[in-house]
Amino acid sequence: MKGWKQIIGAVAPTLATALGGPLAGMAVKEIAGKVLGKPEANEAEVAQAIGTAGPDTIVKLKELDQAFAARMAELAIDLEKIDQSDRADARARQVAMRDWTPTVLAIANATAFFILLFLMLNHSIPDTNRSAFDILLGMLGGSLGTVMTYYFGSSRGSHAKDEILGRAAGKS
Repeated sequence: MKGWKQIIGAVAPTLATALGGPLAGMAVKEIAGKVLGKPEANEAEVAQAIGTAGPDTIVKLKELDQAFAARMAELAIDLEKIDQSDRADARARQVAMRDWTPTVLAIANATAFFILLFLMLNHSIPDTNRSAFDILLGMLGGSLGTVMTYYFGSSRGSHAKDEILGRAAGKS
């Protein structure tokens, strides 16, 4: 089973972005209110509810994501800009301190991902270990996406999404 944040990422990308930044508490409260009907629910309760989500919960999450995106646009809160600022700070720190740690971790992550992918494609994985390999490949693949974003920036699709949301909220 996927982790609850992965489910949110697949169903409600705006909320997922908020969960990864300074608006995490607000996003959890919004999800708890819409899904559980209990805004004061803690993260464990939200995780449990999302982890066992049925189709009705998925629909609620999609509706909440759209409402949350519109609300962020109304408040002029640009989640992508916050993420970009965070990455810029991390890059500036790396340059200023001449820190090789992020580079070494990025290379190790990419190497591990491609080695594991090669092994899974070219060797038979025992059924008892298959789910562990799948989880590890998924985690490494997700981390590789983060590494690529750190070093090469985000896509223009995020900017286009922000423009569409702004127009939908009447801010064109």
